[in-house]
Amino acid sequence: MSFQAYIDNIRAKTGKTPEQLKAHAIKAGIFSKDIKAGDLVAWLKQEYDLGHGHSMAIWAVFKDEGWVNDPKRGK
Repeated sequence: MSFQAYIDNIRAKTGKTPEQLKAHAIKAGIFSKDIKAGDLVAWLKQEYDLGHGHSMAIWAVFKDEGWVNDPKRGK
């Protein structure tokens, strides 16, 4: 499955884009630049019943967009 297919499947399941998921995380009070992958994954599982792979795809978008600190890139 391509990365874009993961994102498309997430949107089909949740009705939300990564940007909308970020906005919901902010509204829910769980988002910060320092959020850990495990915390986001757990929240996405609880709120949207997303599995680990799909949640990690969202995490990858969050990192690529610079929305979260990435220790591998030096924040």
